[in-house]
Parts: sequence; structure tokens; C-alpha cells
Amino acid sequence: MTEDLFSDITDTLFENKTILSEEYQPDEIVEREDEIDSFRSALKDVLFGRNPSNVFIYGKTGVGKTAVTEYIMNALKAEVKRRDDADELHVYFRNCNDDTVYRTVRALINNIRGDDRAPFPETGHSTAHALETLYEEMDTNGGTYLFVLDEIDHLSDPNTLLYELPRARANDHLIDSRVGVIGISNNYAFRSSLSPKVKDTLMEKEIAFSPYDADELRSILTTRAEKALVEDAWDDSAIKLAAANAAKDTGSARQAIDLLREGGDVAEENGATEITDEHIEVAVDRVQRGRVENKLRDQTMHGQLILEALAKLEVEGSTPAKSKEIQQVYVRVAEGRRQDPLTTLKSIQNHLADLTMLGFLERTEHNEGRAGGAHYQYELALDPTIVLETRDAIEAEST
Repeated sequence: MTEDLFSDITDTLFENKTILSEEYQPDEIVEREDEIDSFRSALKDVLFGRNPSNVFIYGKTGVGKTAVTEYIMNALKAEVKRRDDADELHVYFRNCNDDTVYRTVRALINNIRGDDRAPFPETGHSTAHALETLYEEMDTNGGTYLFVLDEIDHLSDPNTLLYELPRARANDHLIDSRVGVIGISNNYAFRSSLSPKVKDTLMEKEIAFSPYDADELRSILTTRAEKALVEDAWDDSAIKLAAANAAKDTGSARQAIDLLREGGDVAEENGATEITDEHIEVAVDRVQRGRVENKLRDQTMHGQLILEALAKLEVEGSTPAKSKEIQQVYVRVAEGRRQDPLTTLKSIQNHLADLTMLGFLERTEHNEGRAGGAHYQYELALDPTIVLETRDAIEAEST
């Protein structure tokens, strides 16, 4: 009988599983006290009705950049309401991944307008007009605006936005409002890619988030476990193992929390009353496989094909490999997948650089002297078997 299918599921190790989910915003941030202090200092001018500083946050995925930013914004908004000297504070978040300046500005305009007014058109206007409209909306409401631009390094033309917004008040585009930009990026080299005039205009405060170590991750996991799991539902050794695995791999709190949640699922599947090392070991394999699959699917087709080529080289024991060697295998892979391969080595090298920056590859520099010169060699930072299996699954889905 279908009504009895779930009747035997009566117990759970989770008191509140949401606390182990990606969307959960903790009331308290642990192991980021120094970064919070730096952030707090950078934005103190808001409390006195002065122009806010521009702040740029750097660090790998899962090290607390967005969580700390949301935590700081919530605390700042609450404090502003208690201050007579502070202007009304408006905070808007925007993820800039694969975004144009026009779409980003349009989104900010529509956020300010809300649902009661007509949205700004998707097409038909210039970026300059969109910026003028944004300034008009800001001045109509007045107050201080903080635009939090996540993955700002993926914006199509960050120079335009980062030149215009910080200078808006000095150029009399804003009279009754103030603006600050909070940029969040995984790319530590992002600032060096900006034009000199943008760097001079920004005068931003930088806050770097380093990867968590095992002790910090253990503290974070213990805090989450106490809220997410029922009493006595975990072994301290399992917490330590999950923290150690995440620290060794990425230093990401997100990965550590995923391991704990998946370990809980494994324990429940086995009818256990607590999460042990054995459950975490199974979770490590599951989470690694899921992370690779998700990250791989997010890449462009040619990025995926290059990773597939490197996975084949890895399985053959032919890595580290030069870009020319990778190109040869990539061409065969692309043609085998019925894709037109990129024709220039420079295009391949650009993809290799991007994939290295995203953490898919490890790159080492070799110098063979006057005869050979300097060159890079690449190898996968992922499990090649998972890459190949995922690519096969993606291709099967498309047929």
C-alpha cells in the first residue's frame, strides 16, 4: 500500500536541518572576528551621515564572505535606526555573474522602485540613461545606499560601474543621497585588472578572507551541530574528521557543513543514533562527487571539454601537461563530442588560466633555460573519474 511507504520513518537525527543548509544565515558568526572588525571599521562613517567607504572582499568560495557581509549589513541597518546623525540606509544585493552593467543597473533601479511601480525596461535604453535613472531614483528617496555586488569580477565591464558610482556625488549626479560599493570576489587579482582611473576613484578598503583551518572549521561545525542536531546525535571524532577533510581540501565552511549534513543522512540511512567517522567517510565521497558535478556543469562547453581532455591525460598518467599537449587532446575530445574546437592555442591558454583561477587546475611554472624558455604545466585538482563520468552524463542528457 502506498500510504504505508513512509510509515516506518519515525526518528531523525536532525532537530533543525535548515541550519545545515546553504541559505541559513546564522545569528552569530564564529571564527571571523578580525574580518568583522575590519568591516565594521570600514563602514563606520555611515553612522555619522558621511559618505561610505567602498569595500572589497576577497576570498575563496565558502570562507564566509557573503555570510559576514549579510551579518554586517543587518547590524549596520539596526544601528542606523538608533542614530539621529545617520541617514536612512538602503542596502541592495546583486550577483553579477555573467551580468552586463546595464542589467546590473536595471536590477538596482527595480529594487529601489519595488513592486508598486513599473520596472525599468530590459532593452531600448543606453547604459548612461540607466545610470541617470538610478541616480534619480536614489535622490528621490534620499539617504545612504550600499550596493553589494557579489562576484563582481564576473561583470562584463566592471570598470564602467566602478568609475561611475563612486564619483556620482562629486559629479553632481547625486545631491540628496550617498553611495558606497561593496564588491565581493573570489579573484584576488581582480583589482589589478581595473583601469588606473578606476583604482584612483575607488580608494577602497580591502578585506581578505583566508581559508579556514581545521580548528576553525571544528568550532563552526560544533556550533552548527548543537543547533541542527538532536542531543547526543554526533561523535566529536566525526566533527573533527569532517573539519579536517574540508580544511585539507578547500578550507571552506560550506564544504564542512555539507559533510556534516550528508553524514547525518548516511547515519539515518543506516539506522544509527549518532554520526560517526564511518558516516563522514561515506559523506566525503558523496559531497566531493556532488561538488565536482555542480561546478563542472556551471562551466562553458569549451571549459568542460578542456577539463575532459585533462582528465583523460590524468588517467593516462600524462600530467602535468603543457598547453600544446592539452590542446591536442582537447581537439580530439571536442570532435568526438561533435563540437567545433577552438582553433588557437591562445584561446586554450585563456581557458586554462580561468580554470586555474576557479580551482579546477593546478599550474606550475617550468623554465628549461634559453633553449626551451619558461612555460606552464597543468594538472587536474579534481578526481578525473568524476569529471569523465559527469561529462558522459551531460552528453547523455543532451541527446
